[in-house]
Amino acid sequence: MAADRRVVYINARLIDPASGRDERGALLTVGGKIWDLGAALFADGITDGSEVVDCKGMCLTPGFIDMQVFLGESVDTTAKAAAAGGVTSIATMPNMNPVVDRASLVDYVERLAHDSGVRIHPIAAATKDLGGEEMTEIGLLRQAGALAFTDGRKAIADSQVMRRILTYAKAHDALVIQHAEDPMLAREGVMNEGEMATRLGLPGIPSIAEVIMVERDLRLVALTGCRYHVGLVTTAAAVDAVRKAKAAGLPVTCGTAPQYFALNELAVAEYRTFARTSPPLRTEEDRRAVVEGLADGTIDVIVSSHDPHDVESKRLPFDLAASGVIGLETLLPIMLELHHGGHVPLARLLAALTSRPAGILGIPGGKLAKGERADLVLFNPDTPWRIDPEQFHSKAKNSPFEGRPVQGRIIRTILGGRTVYQAG
Repeated sequence: MAADRRVVYINARLIDPASGRDERGALLTVGGKIWDLGAALFADGITDGSEVVDCKGMCLTPGFIDMQVFLGESVDTTAKAAAAGGVTSIATMPNMNPVVDRASLVDYVERLAHDSGVRIHPIAAATKDLGGEEMTEIGLLRQAGALAFTDGRKAIADSQVMRRILTYAKAHDALVIQHAEDPMLAREGVMNEGEMATRLGLPGIPSIAEVIMVERDLRLVALTGCRYHVGLVTTAAAVDAVRKAKAAGLPVTCGTAPQYFALNELAVAEYRTFARTSPPLRTEEDRRAVVEGLADGTIDVIVSSHDPHDVESKRLPFDLAASGVIGLETLLPIMLELHHGGHVPLARLLAALTSRPAGILGIPGGKLAKGERADLVLFNPDTPWRIDPEQFHSKAKNSPFEGRPVQGRIIRTILGGRTVYQAG
């Protein structure tokens, strides 16, 4: 792409959650940067020969930033799925083969992004080989480019190990992300503990497995002062614990995924393995608490928790099937259900996919402003359609939302001023 290529997006609804901007106007990109934007831009017409994209009143926002993506497919496939979902930056979990627990592997993950069509930011393992016992070289990994430290799908269960990780991460201004689930309480469970699990004859994971881990960690955060992020909150008790920790001034943030505010444990009826997740889908009361947490800002970010699995690993008896769902291409429409239903303002939802994850991870992007990266997404919030995984770019089809009627569709995704996805 020419460094001076000029593209003008006219008749756009410009939404920038970071500044509160929400207005009709135009935006100009030059090369890979936003050059100018606003209601008055090109009000008298365009005469400089720039390429013109008529947005037809649709929403133009910063490209989405997804803080939790598992690279279970090729980078090319993941990048195509991300672009189709409006995601321009992904933070990858260390649960790869081999595990990302060495500086050379952090560098390898960063190099995967070259010409892939998505920005890739590596998150490194907090313990060697995700074993939960020996801390990784946080300083070297941080220097190599790791944005944060986590054991991905595994909780850091040993309190002494977690204390050491938080202490060293604090010294290197690093973020620690926890999979909040007490493994001793959860080890035999495959779905949420309760009446539904009893009816299905499946072993359950009690909701207290989440809040016990969160509350323990919050004590350690108060002791160490380290920045701490709960990767996925799914229970009312955990949302409340984070809310109180924030009120107390602790450096705590948290995220959730669409399945936890759009579905409840009833989705696993008839042993539907595509709805087997980790953490498991919870009660309707918990689901509503997650929505409330998004509405009041307790929950900072929304992630896809994109975790592709082949058909063979999902079409098994429920207790043997793999946990995880794909989510990059359904991130926007499921999120917009909260907007259309009047539960959460659109600007707050978009902040959870743009400025908030950028701020938590400490990366560029997430803003519509002069000089910022031209990572953009154009979407129509009202387009009706029905989710069909057979139409996805992802080769995996393990979506719990198959057949769901939704509103809102990605029209165009722009990475560094270059269109990487356009709806047909």
